[in-house]
Amino acid sequence: MAISQLTSTLAGEEDKLLACIHCGLCLEACPTYVITGDENDGPRGRLYLMRAVGEGRLPKESQSFERHIDRCLGCRACEQVCPAGVEYGQLLEAARSELFSSRQQPGFSYKVLRIALKYIWLHPARLRFTFAIARLLRESGVAGVLLSTGLARILSHRFEFALALLQSSRSQSGPIIKARGKQAKKNLCITTPAHKSRSPMAGLLFEGCVGEGLFSRVNKATVRVLEANGIETNVPRKQVCCGALHAHAGDLAGARELARQNIKAFSDIENLPIVTNAGGCGAMLVSYGYLLSSDETFAAEARRFSERIHDVSQILNPVRIKAESGITAERVIYDASCHLLYGQHAGEAPLEMLAAVAELNFVRLEGSERCCGGAGIYNLLEPDLSRKVLEEKLANIEASGANILATGNPGCQMQIGAGALLAGMNLKVCHPVELLDESYARAGMYGKE
Repeated sequence: MAISQLTSTLAGEEDKLLACIHCGLCLEACPTYVITGDENDGPRGRLYLMRAVGEGRLPKESQSFERHIDRCLGCRACEQVCPAGVEYGQLLEAARSELFSSRQQPGFSYKVLRIALKYIWLHPARLRFTFAIARLLRESGVAGVLLSTGLARILSHRFEFALALLQSSRSQSGPIIKARGKQAKKNLCITTPAHKSRSPMAGLLFEGCVGEGLFSRVNKATVRVLEANGIETNVPRKQVCCGALHAHAGDLAGARELARQNIKAFSDIENLPIVTNAGGCGAMLVSYGYLLSSDETFAAEARRFSERIHDVSQILNPVRIKAESGITAERVIYDASCHLLYGQHAGEAPLEMLAAVAELNFVRLEGSERCCGGAGIYNLLEPDLSRKVLEEKLANIEASGANILATGNPGCQMQIGAGALLAGMNLKVCHPVELLDESYARAGMYGKE
């Protein structure tokens, strides 16, 4: 039976499935294949399974199909090394869409996920309330007590890690990087005129649900840094979740619903760039053109919307202003968000943003391009494999000798922060823009309007 004769989601991806030339170059780039050594836990094996389902040779209810598709991190590192240009991320979402519709008896974790996606994430007021409860649990110290006393671990390792994720989203006490001596320097090195002496640019900030719910400080730092560089920033109030969790779970209908709402929310000023500071959100927003390609009403708008998406590091590339921050010799490392690197193709832009922090003692992190194991809520759905991926990351961090790690995605911040917390590591995790913001503040760039 030909693929084109079928009506399933995967059947409609015939050209993309046939693009794979089976060379195997993707295998060593795949974190799950490296750990398990199972061909079906690599991109090539998963593509075989997808094609078998699309052609009707394998039922989509197959346990093998379900197991190996579920175990994929969706990091998209395979796309970077694929000589045939296979769009694996889109195929993975199609495969998970098949699973979303075919699971007869989903496990407890997937049942909870479906309920949350349908009854919380699609309703902004409920989502804000949920994050308010999470912040209360975090700020009241309850999460910290449950972790420090070991009560969380007694309940379950998965519950312990969930609390560690929440705890790791807390803001750092005091400055991220200590100033040298009693007072930091306040000299500026300005490579182009300050924003008051040139025509201001403008941009629209995409806050993100987790970003605003647990990392509002990063959004505020982003706005301050943008405005210091002459980019006036507005925040559309009707924006909603980007839909990444829905897409990764296979709920493409839910993802499309959120995409349409965001396109409307940002449609008032269509010529302005949309700035993100979360790699996962940015990669999802960039994919709206594909996600809504078959929607006659929104297809053209979705393509234009996707073209407007820029990570904060890309907007600031090259960064215009450098500040003498007078920092200590603390080592700083950078870990790349998979979706920022492979989805938005930011490449060196975040590193160039970090380079704008003068006197930063930056060292390269071995394996910074490899996934940390977070992958949305993969760490809660597939905890064992996620932990093994994270262990490799933590080992590289420890070998670097650094105690400050910058990464451009809240999920990565929480994953690495939680792992470091439970391992007893002395590690501060932050967003690169927070370091730039801190250096600007020390240089006296704020509060002098």
